[in-house]
Amino acid sequence: MSTSEAVTQGIRVHVEAQYDPTRSMPHLNRWFFLYTVRITNEGSVTAQLISRHWIITDATGHVEEVRGPGVVGEQPVLAPGQSFEYTSGCPLSTPFGTMRGTYQMVTADGRRFDAEIAPFTLSEPHALN
Repeated sequence: MSTSEAVTQGIRVHVEAQYDPTRSMPHLNRWFFLYTVRITNEGSVTAQLISRHWIITDATGHVEEVRGPGVVGEQPVLAPGQSFEYTSGCPLSTPFGTMRGTYQMVTADGRRFDAEIAPFTLSEPHALN
């Protein structure tokens, strides 16, 4: 399991990623990874997650960028002290890669900022042997 953590303007983003063998087909060059994200507002101002921007890099250096509104169909509003957690997945055509990105946030007073998602590794457990 790989983890990462970053704090931007009071928003802590913690990620845990793991290989999902039940949805992977290595013989077809398809590896599937699950990642669980916990977003915690450690600041003093309510903030809403508006959109996401992921940068996914596979073992060959191929980069794919994914942008979209919210996460898992939601745009959570986090008051100070609140957290939001979700799990999603990422297919790769190689047995390992990395993900990083940002969540676009807006505070209750209309200030916008990007909360960092620190890089984390996607790795099939036997790929690094």
